[in-house]
Amino acid sequence: MDKLRDENRVLRETLKSASCPNCGFAAAATTTSGKECITAATEEQRLRIENATLKTEVEKFRSIIGKSPHGTSPNTSSCSPPGNINDQENRSSFDFNTGNFGMEKSRVKDTVNSALNELIKMATHREPLWVPSYETGREILNYDEYTKEFCNEDYYNKMQPNKSIEASRDSVIIFVDLLWLVQSFMDANRWQELFPCLISNASTVDVICNGERENGDGAIQLMFTEIQMLTPMVATREMYFFRHCKKVSANQWAIVDVSIDEDNIDVSSQKCRKRPSGCIIEDKSNGHCKVTWVEHIECQKISIHSLYRSIVNTGLAFGARHWICTLQQQCERLVFLVATNVPVKDSSGVDTLAGRKSILTLSQRMSWSFCRGIGGSRRISWKKIVSKTGDDIRVSLRNNVNEQGEPLGTILSAVSSVWLPLSHHALFDFLRDENRRNEWDIMSNGSTVHSTVNLAKGQDRGNAVTVMDMKGEEQSVWVLQDSCTNAYESMVVYAPVDIKGMQSVMTGCDSSKIPVLPSGFAIISDGIESRPFVITSTRQDEKTTDGGSLLTVAFQILISNSTSAELSMDSVDSVNTLISCTLQNIKRSLHCED
Repeated sequence: MDKLRDENRVLRETLKSASCPNCGFAAAATTTSGKECITAATEEQRLRIENATLKTEVEKFRSIIGKSPHGTSPNTSSCSPPGNINDQENRSSFDFNTGNFGMEKSRVKDTVNSALNELIKMATHREPLWVPSYETGREILNYDEYTKEFCNEDYYNKMQPNKSIEASRDSVIIFVDLLWLVQSFMDANRWQELFPCLISNASTVDVICNGERENGDGAIQLMFTEIQMLTPMVATREMYFFRHCKKVSANQWAIVDVSIDEDNIDVSSQKCRKRPSGCIIEDKSNGHCKVTWVEHIECQKISIHSLYRSIVNTGLAFGARHWICTLQQQCERLVFLVATNVPVKDSSGVDTLAGRKSILTLSQRMSWSFCRGIGGSRRISWKKIVSKTGDDIRVSLRNNVNEQGEPLGTILSAVSSVWLPLSHHALFDFLRDENRRNEWDIMSNGSTVHSTVNLAKGQDRGNAVTVMDMKGEEQSVWVLQDSCTNAYESMVVYAPVDIKGMQSVMTGCDSSKIPVLPSGFAIISDGIESRPFVITSTRQDEKTTDGGSLLTVAFQILISNSTSAELSMDSVDSVNTLISCTLQNIKRSLHCED
């Protein structure tokens, strides 16, 4: 415990000199040389890894000796403690992580029950609680009605001037098993896998109550998460909150989140707090569920990069629609992963179901790696440089010592985000098109590109995995590409792969040891919403609506097989040229040059 506190103290001091995600410069004045900056970043990464390891060990010991009376299992399914346990044992043990006193379990249970009642009303009530927006068609929370319905003077009406409220609601019907989805929300790893573009980090800090053994009904957990956008220009949102799952009727379950009181946790981590949020999952028979999502966040107002100011301030960046669209897409991917009746036209180039599943699994791992590597998490030390076109570029250096899924050595990441006057679907269709790849990819210049494998992984034709063969004058390079799209955002992620290794994967061999180092694009609408200027009886496809897009381009490059290499000016110049030329080519091809 003493060592963990020391590590936390060091990390706090280190973070004082962390770079700002908006400007890219150090938060505190410094005269550190470039070499010392990289060394500091490496040291910070090492401290974070060691700190996380220590925390995991503490949690293991707590789960064994700190939460149960002698002679009983720590995995008891009851929320109510036996009568012979003293008050200390009746407290949640998350104070070991925060340095503060824990909350009594009875108070935790009251908190989540109150939050559950609020969530159900927020998910089911209409006007006047939720009012449709004339401009956008989205629902807007009527805060006056909200305070009347859920009046709590101590918690809700003390709005500080530096705080803002984001509230949104959306629903969708998806093909998924209800209990599987509930269990996924209660497992931090599975939850993160369901939302790879949104969740940078997630962990279960403490299990307050395991719920019923059969299905986990009534379980309560203290969780930590780091919510991200797919760009380093927007800082992640870190939150501690209770998560509670409850069967509310014969065919309905609720997953409710609510942040803990500030008195019981380090206030510095409470820049964002969850007011009662979550989802109601209703079984609609035939394997389908209706999911109604409510996202209600209280955030500290911070400076936001001008490119992302609109989409963040309108609540779209982290709102219910983003979560619901991602959930629908991921559940659809899982259906296609295990499907045995995929039409031949949607599964070309692979002869067996095992081969199809192996390729889809590899592509998903590649996309997860891409999402983890381009966000604004504090665990990634981004430095700012200016591209040859005047756009900001963020660069970061990391060492892969023993991760089998990617090349070993020193890896340079470079990311840049720009605005383009195109709909995000039009931009996505251009970037994923193999026939137009030569227009933007300087690495494929002069090569002929054609697909050897094309696998559907969703109903939208844009959700697909392809293996492309790029034949040049001297050699042939295979590239694995994963294309993902939904109503909110799209991604095109790709990586060169070893030809013999990929051929073995295509036959159904294990893909877990195939190293991939993904690069690619993340695309979202710019967040400026409005009604159409004209009304027509002709049905307008959502993909043809006008509007700008925010494009994030990211490259990851292995600059050395050594894990102790340092960032050189040659590497910086190379990645600067790569991003600048790629953006210039995209703008030229789509006729949107400055």
